[in-house]
Amino acid sequence: MAAATLKKNYRCFQSLQQFYTGGPYAVSSDGSFIVCACDETIKIVDSSNASIKSTIGGDSETVTALTLSPNDNFLFSSSQSRQIRVWDLSTLKCLRSWKGHEGPVMGMACDASGGLLATAGADGKVLVWDVDGGFCTHYFKGHKGVVTSIMFHPDPDRLILYSGSNDATVHVWDLTKKKCIATLEKHLSTVTSIAVSEDGWTLLTAGRDKALLNYCYFNVYSNFDHWTLARANCKQRGKKRNGSTGIYFVTVGERGVVRIWDSDSAACLLDQKSSDVTVSSDKEDVIRGFTSAMMLPSDQGLLCVTADQQFLFYSLIENPGGSLELFLSRRLVGYNEEIVDMKFLGEEEQLLAVATSVEQVRVYDLASMSCSYVLAGHTDIVLCLDTCVSTSGRTLIVTGSKDNNVRLWESDSRSCIGVGIGHMGAVGAVAFSKKLRNFIVSGSSDRTLKVWSLDGLSDDVGEASNLKAKAVVAAHDKDINSLAVAPNDSLVCSGSQDRTACIWRFPDLVLVVVLKGHKRGIWSVEFSPVDQCVITASGDKTIKIWAISDGSCLRTFEGHTSSVFRASFLTRGTQFVSCGADGLVKLWTVNTNECIATYDQHEDKRSCDLKVWALTVGRRTEMLATGGSDAVINLWHDSTASDKEEAFRKEEEGVLKGQELENAVSDADYTKAIQIAFELRRPHKLFELFAELFRKKDAKYHTEKALRALGKEESRLLLEYVREWNTKPKLCHIAQFVLFRIFSILQPTDIIEIRGVGELLEGLIPYSQRHFSRIDRLERSTFLLDYTLAGMSVIEPEIDRKELKEQSGDYSKGAVEERSGEIDYEQEKHHEEPKQKTSSKKRKSRRLKGAVPHKKVNGGT
Repeated sequence: MAAATLKKNYRCFQSLQQFYTGGPYAVSSDGSFIVCACDETIKIVDSSNASIKSTIGGDSETVTALTLSPNDNFLFSSSQSRQIRVWDLSTLKCLRSWKGHEGPVMGMACDASGGLLATAGADGKVLVWDVDGGFCTHYFKGHKGVVTSIMFHPDPDRLILYSGSNDATVHVWDLTKKKCIATLEKHLSTVTSIAVSEDGWTLLTAGRDKALLNYCYFNVYSNFDHWTLARANCKQRGKKRNGSTGIYFVTVGERGVVRIWDSDSAACLLDQKSSDVTVSSDKEDVIRGFTSAMMLPSDQGLLCVTADQQFLFYSLIENPGGSLELFLSRRLVGYNEEIVDMKFLGEEEQLLAVATSVEQVRVYDLASMSCSYVLAGHTDIVLCLDTCVSTSGRTLIVTGSKDNNVRLWESDSRSCIGVGIGHMGAVGAVAFSKKLRNFIVSGSSDRTLKVWSLDGLSDDVGEASNLKAKAVVAAHDKDINSLAVAPNDSLVCSGSQDRTACIWRFPDLVLVVVLKGHKRGIWSVEFSPVDQCVITASGDKTIKIWAISDGSCLRTFEGHTSSVFRASFLTRGTQFVSCGADGLVKLWTVNTNECIATYDQHEDKRSCDLKVWALTVGRRTEMLATGGSDAVINLWHDSTASDKEEAFRKEEEGVLKGQELENAVSDADYTKAIQIAFELRRPHKLFELFAELFRKKDAKYHTEKALRALGKEESRLLLEYVREWNTKPKLCHIAQFVLFRIFSILQPTDIIEIRGVGELLEGLIPYSQRHFSRIDRLERSTFLLDYTLAGMSVIEPEIDRKELKEQSGDYSKGAVEERSGEIDYEQEKHHEEPKQKTSSKKRKSRRLKGAVPHKKVNGGT
């Protein structure tokens, strides 16, 4: 068998991020995207695959209201700060903002023309704004409580506005007359939803009083107070049936079922018996059911939003007999809470089963990153899961929950086929057998291990059968956190909060060896796929590998700064990957005890206490999936081969570019040479090019020509290089030369647009000031040198050129006379030399100085 190639790097290629945390949302006119409130930010999500197209930053306050303009060009938002903002969706820039309410804005609506925006406030006021001008056109008071819902009449020619409040009233406002023309007081509790029929003559309102009111020409048509909906929302179906004058409308509520009604007969045409968000009890702590619903445009179906941040897309099918049927076509999960465990599903590993802080298991399609289906059956939070493909080809999932039960699911039928009852505490660890796939092992906070047999499991998926426990043992002194079954199904290893890991022999769970050495609880255990050893991860920040034969510790790995939650083998047991409470994912090599890569892809902006709880490795592809407290699922693939190819390609390209650079320098094509130096990221070569230009006579022309060819990003990079050159006295003259040319070419507006220019200038200014101070000191020092040399009679003070010329003329005119004087003087000196030797030497010196007045230095020409 060929030696396994060690992995050098993993790369995150896909992420499932949170995009909706509850509250307001808006759907585009064609249904292609959804605008969602995600804490203080706004996410624009593709409705087909839940991918985040763009993110709009908020003002650090929770978003309270959202709406789109009819043409989807503008987005209107408001938050707890009471600031109303208008966003251009093409540029994601805020066009204007203003404040108008004394409390948070609870709802928004844009009229059909897109020129008016209506806002409903917690202060009980309804305001209408001119979108272009940002000023208030209508100010309505009348509600005695928080205005919860608002909408315009769909006919743009009828300027009518409807508002509902928690004072149980609905007000109808006429914008032309600027007054309330009707007050509807038939509800007994908060009005939660308002809808108007397509013909504009029927108004529907729903409230928390479990009633829906149908108003025709503002008269009460009928009262559906027999409903069992606690928080009903209604939307018009808008389709006439068999010539009937009535309309269809949809209602949803806290019970988690969808109902379709006919307004003529007040008959329920479709009653969804149950769904995976149906609430069967009146527990107040159960956050389930629907919060809103709307009919999608172009007959795309029905969109229902749940209380646990899911978007459910239903297709409405009309059977030949005339009955209606709902089919769930797509599910987008906006928020996953903390992700505690996950496993790849199926032979092809194209699905991912995820356990979050809810009582359901969500199965995601990795191709579209949308939730394919959920497995509902547990009555409390699911803590752990495992997957396998049985010998008969069935894809199975086993889950453990806080409800003390173990459940076995079949993926194809999406149903529970077995329940294991017997634990007295929360089930925190489960594992399938690896070879025969004919039993399950579970560990619980009741400190016991149980082995559940899968033999004789019925193929009938209609009803879940009870799983039988083959063996039970009191395994540890504290909660059991993790389980692993050996590749040959002969052993099982359990890790516990009592700081030990125990290895047990099947089928009777006989203790083989106890692994002692960790100082904190053990969170993860796993058998090596090839060697007789076990890897454990602990809360003491270490990872250990143990020998099964005698329980000795073979290796200890240190590197995490907090508890290590998961460790799984890779590359036939020669490497492993780990994650922990420090938010990091690490790749290790066993033989060298070396951490060769660290990844910090997970980020929790809401809390500094980020934990990566879940880690799973694909058996076939060795692809990684990680998830944690940030509610984000990251998918990783081995990029060792691709990185090597990329490095080779870059090296080859660098060689070719380098030769092209040398050719450009030889041809004195400095513009091209500088451009190539930027592409190759060679600041030293770039400095040499500018230094060579600096020494040329036409340096200004060549430099400006080269700099004008640079883009904004290249200009920013050049400023970074200049900042580094400017810090060194030997290079600063070239840096100042380039800096002067940059500021001579670029306009101030262009300089401001360079990314990070403020930080760059902050680094340039102090060193530039230092260089100029140094030059000033040097210049002043030269004055002292001039003074010293002048005092030593080495140089003469500089004189004016005009004076020099006049002196030169006087010398030429009196040259003969001067020469005669010199002859007489020589004769006189010859006679008086013995008496006046010293004075004659001084006179000679003065005469020689005055003989050639245009010479500055003695003996000079």
